[in-house]
Amino acid sequence: MQKLLNRVQTANSLLCVGLDPTGDDATVAQRLREVVAETAAYAAAFKPNLAFFLSRENGVALLQQTVQSIPDDIPVILDGKFGDIANTAEQYARFAYDIVGADGVTVNPYMGDDTIRPFGRPGKIVFSLAKTSNKPVHGLQDAAMTRGGSISDWAARLAKLMDEELTESTVGLVVGATEPETVAKLRASCPEQWFLVPGIGAQGGDLSATLRAGLRTDGSGLLINSSRGIWQAKDAGAAARQLQEEINQHRVVTSPQSE
Repeated sequence: MQKLLNRVQTANSLLCVGLDPTGDDATVAQRLREVVAETAAYAAAFKPNLAFFLSRENGVALLQQTVQSIPDDIPVILDGKFGDIANTAEQYARFAYDIVGADGVTVNPYMGDDTIRPFGRPGKIVFSLAKTSNKPVHGLQDAAMTRGGSISDWAARLAKLMDEELTESTVGLVVGATEPETVAKLRASCPEQWFLVPGIGAQGGDLSATLRAGLRTDGSGLLINSSRGIWQAKDAGAAARQLQEEINQHRVVTSPQSE
């Protein structure tokens, strides 16, 4: 976690650059190198999406090469949404941390705390799905629980409990930007945890509303992810710089420390 905190401070950034490489295998490796090189100055973290690599021949090697090209002081969050338990989850953790070299992962907590624990290594960051940005026809996250609240509320509470218990690692939440009111609700229940926030841009999330809803009192605590908006930009560096600047403008406005 300290790596992320250091990077946020030195780069003055809450921008997470998502790497969801599209295109043919012949050109995608070069594009990955370009995007990393052009955006590194503005990134608080990089988030390669595992599916976009595994769907390619030699995709694991490409993923390893990409991670190795990222400057050492920038955290890498492997977006695998891992959701298994016991020795299977331990093997996923070994893949993410020992084979790929990631500093953090995303996990799906559907099977409870057993899906989180194997990834809670010292110094690592685990972002557990709480409320995602998709709008399913038949969803689970908003289902009401007899104990009160929704399944997504309980997922957030579980992540908070795990963050308190797994003291050598950090457990945060994945919270989509498409429902700022939910971001605000989860921030109220999890005031100190870090949120990884997809959904800005192509998915319609409102940056200003999300920052107002989710920033901690220190003007931090959010990683705003952009994948397609940067990957598809003619100038990835310019797109990343613009989003970083927009985030920081809102941080000044919305952080209680600035009032």
